Amino acid sequence: MKNCFIFLFLSILSLKLTAQVAEETLPPNYIRSIQLSGNSHTNNANPILQLGQRLTLKFDDIIGDEADYYYTIEHYNYDWTPNQLAKSEYLIGFDDIRIFNYLNSFNTLQPFSHYELRIPNEDTGGVKLSGNYMIKIFNGEKELVFSRKFMVYENMARVRINLRRSRNLEFIDEKQVVNFTVESPDLLLKNPDNTVNVFIMQNHNMKTAIKNINPQYNIGNELVYRYDSETAFWGGNEYIQFDNKELRATTANISSVALNELYHHYLFPDRTRANEPYTYNPDINGQFLIRSLPAENPSIEAEYVWVHFKLQNYSELNGGEVHIYGAFNNFILDESTRLNYNENSDLYESARLFKQGFYNYKYVLKRADGTIDEGFFSGNFDETENSYQVLIYYRSLGARYDRLIGVGTANSTTITN
Repeated sequence: MKNCFIFLFLSILSLKLTAQVAEETLPPNYIRSIQLSGNSHTNNANPILQLGQRLTLKFDDIIGDEADYYYTIEHYNYDWTPNQLAKSEYLIGFDDIRIFNYLNSFNTLQPFSHYELRIPNEDTGGVKLSGNYMIKIFNGEKELVFSRKFMVYENMARVRINLRRSRNLEFIDEKQVVNFTVESPDLLLKNPDNTVNVFIMQNHNMKTAIKNINPQYNIGNELVYRYDSETAFWGGNEYIQFDNKELRATTANISSVALNELYHHYLFPDRTRANEPYTYNPDINGQFLIRSLPAENPSIEAEYVWVHFKLQNYSELNGGEVHIYGAFNNFILDESTRLNYNENSDLYESARLFKQGFYNYKYVLKRADGTIDEGFFSGNFDETENSYQVLIYYRSLGARYDRLIGVGTANSTTITN
């Protein structure tokens, strides 16, 4: 009997030590145009909200049968492992509630049901604590359909960011380095090597974030991070874009329009830009907007359109794959984003279903080992306009969760040597 108790104790301990990092569940093909945003609506992927701000989730079900969907909210540690908090400790009100706010599409070739959820609402009053969260959407059979991460911060620390070119001459024209300091006048950050964690993002893309960086030194209650290679991002290039808010008209990006069961928009062929000089082209850093003319309510009046992509490329891929990349599907690569080589046109081609709007995208290489090379087709330039977000987490000794105590933002238009 004693051996059984020892075995059970060791098993529980092993489970705690090997806690799984929470990953987002990808939506099925019939769930489209997911937008998760805060008050600003400038980031439709993984928003960063101040404690007390509103969270908005929008998505479409293109089956269009008014299916029932439910939502839950879970709190996570800095590293996205589960914590031991009870739901009542971080949530005001209740979750596991049906999403009642939905409308069917109006006057569209592709029928769909459009769902909207806003928190706070009459059932869920919001969250009490800062930190990492995930919202999960379930169907009527309680099966997980998809999930998205978001972060909530409390304004306890000031983050000052200084963007610089790399000190390594090999990458001085290709990388952007994030230096920053953290000041916390109202919260003493004791033992920062063990209690403070940072999370650095470029263009709100969690897939390429830098983490697990300790402060180099501190001056009083100011933590200083002045690394070079450790906090350097590839500069990338400006995103390219298409705007198909006008359903039947060609534009500067769309070469032709056809109608079959749905509308088809054929984009002009793109080319590899890696070996070309940098050219400034205003973008929205990979994000997207849903819009349609002359619709009064694009959420239910915008059409779904097959958008056709073409890439001219003569570089060896060495077993890699060509994909389109952007916040339109939260920077995920799957079969819907892959381009295949067409021997007849000598181009890489693909078609993907998009809701009418304005979209940023770029072409990336998925290497044979599964890594993503964002600059393979676009190139990397230190002049590229990128936005950066630095998140500061703090767990005091004995605490049971990681607080997100401050967020800093900066833009590479201010980059210096």
